[in-house]
Amino acid sequence: MAYGSALAVLADPTRRQVFERLRAGPRPVKLIAAGLPVSRPAVSQHLKVLKDAGLVEEHSEGVRRIYSLRREGLLELRAWLDSFWDDALEAFKLEAERSAPARKTR
Repeated sequence: MAYGSALAVLADPTRRQVFERLRAGPRPVKLIAAGLPVSRPAVSQHLKVLKDAGLVEEHSEGVRRIYSLRREGLLELRAWLDSFWDDALEAFKLEAERSAPARKTR
């Protein structure tokens, strides 16, 4: 149930802001933290939680750590959310078929 982990991790508003800042591309902690109401060490802790949940990955460039979204980490969450849409469309189809007037056959 990886989607449950993703939901729990992203429930924190600050962590969600950190995650959303990576939408534009890979960033070092300094840029991610800029303008947030928490310290850089706090941002690093949020990034660790996101990384442990499989939502973020990191690599080193010299002495800097660069963080980026791990899109595969969202696939299970997306599949789970899409299943609700699939269920709704199937229910709509069944209701439309049920309520359509019976066709006369010749």
